[in-house]
Amino acid sequence: MRKIYIFDTTLRDGEQSPGVNLNTREKLEIAYQLEKLGVDRIEAGFPAASPGDLAAVNAVARAVKKSTVIGLSRSRTQDIDAVREALQGAEDPCIHLFLATSPIHRKYKLKMDKDQVLETAQAALRYARKYFSKIEFSCEDAGRTELDFLCEMTAMAIREGASVVNIPDTVGYLYPEEYGNIFRTLKEKVPGIEKIQLSAHCHDDLGLATANSLAAILGGADQIEGTINGIGERAGNTALEEVALALETRFDFFGAKTSLELTEIARTSRLVSRLTGMVVPGNKAIVGANAFAHESGIHQDGMLKEKTTYEIMSPETIGLKESKLVLGKHSGRHAFREKLLDMGYTLDDERLNEAFAKFKALADKKKEVTDEDLLAIVELKLIDTPEEFRLETIFVSYGNEATPAAKIRLVTLAGDIIEKEAEGNGSVDAIYNAIDLASGEEVKLADYSIKSVSHGKDAQGEVHVVLTQNGVSVQGRGVSTDILEASARAYVDALNRLIEKRNSNSAIRA
Repeated sequence: MRKIYIFDTTLRDGEQSPGVNLNTREKLEIAYQLEKLGVDRIEAGFPAASPGDLAAVNAVARAVKKSTVIGLSRSRTQDIDAVREALQGAEDPCIHLFLATSPIHRKYKLKMDKDQVLETAQAALRYARKYFSKIEFSCEDAGRTELDFLCEMTAMAIREGASVVNIPDTVGYLYPEEYGNIFRTLKEKVPGIEKIQLSAHCHDDLGLATANSLAAILGGADQIEGTINGIGERAGNTALEEVALALETRFDFFGAKTSLELTEIARTSRLVSRLTGMVVPGNKAIVGANAFAHESGIHQDGMLKEKTTYEIMSPETIGLKESKLVLGKHSGRHAFREKLLDMGYTLDDERLNEAFAKFKALADKKKEVTDEDLLAIVELKLIDTPEEFRLETIFVSYGNEATPAAKIRLVTLAGDIIEKEAEGNGSVDAIYNAIDLASGEEVKLADYSIKSVSHGKDAQGEVHVVLTQNGVSVQGRGVSTDILEASARAYVDALNRLIEKRNSNSAIRA
């Protein structure tokens, strides 16, 4: 069987999605799950971007044992040095160098001719080779680069010791036949091409990222780069779960597979969605809520007679299971633990007790606690942000002919109790004004969104907020059957993350 290597850039390109800002703990949480998923290579970040990103990449590098950990670098010595520092302690480190090669990038961005681009890349590869045995080189905007120059750049990278050469469709411009032909041409014309792996990195600006990645495989690509849920710059990247399931489902056509543990896909998708705050659309292929749902009477009839009439893959393939254990307010700790184990969660006693207490409180408010409710409880508890402030109580008064007002009580890390009242243009605005007064923090609410965690009138609501302060952006999440309480919890969560990030940056500068 031909193996297709998976290069995951959720922690780098995925984090570049507008509004996404992962802290070190969140990057580690995702990295552990990517390793469990069986990803071959994890691009942990861009160390030269900031001291915080360098520290986060280093934390991932030291934690991950089974996957290659990669740091991104421009073709500059200072960037290469930053990657060296960030990947200290990694079991299997790799540097990912890149330089733009297309005419439009050469003219307007780099202000270099072909010879200068070639020389700059060559010098960077030689410098990186002193410190790294594994090097990937990317020809940025390869999709709009002249084929003869792309062959020349690839041949140079091979001579200078690159182990992988990446051919990215950086702006999602190409269509499958064009993109696949690039790989066929490189395979035919570049001397020594058999010594390296060719990689495909596609963006989804025209909705063709997955199709182009599959075309690259047919053209000879050995590696696919992408992200979980397809998140990333602009319209996003290739969704890795789509490529993996396409190869699995149509092995008869492609004759190739990844080595991913496919049953971990659903859980990985949920984790990335929660930590990034990017909601997966219901109609998203493979991991969307409707991917295995059937409403049409004709479809339902076919499914009852034979599932394969309308399902080309089973939900069990990606780790989804039918609920066998219904939980409610009379359920005990043992049933709760067994349900979590069935869903793939193993918690220590302390975390189990915390989650069980949350479950019992929710069960008193709802007739039935769904899997989605449990996911909201457990995954939020897995995010360990120091609580400088903890929301203790909230009281809101509202009438359509009165000004909304809120009274909140916060408890500080030192145990001090702070109570404040405030009015606002609406109930949420009043709550946030009161929290601002109590915390003493001056922040801007950059984004606010609500989604239902489960179904029914008693469904839990999840609120996601983005706060900014002095150019720093953080996210916060809150879950409750009361949307105003969820809003308050999300805001306090974001404040705690902001303070943690500020303290971390101060420690790095010190």
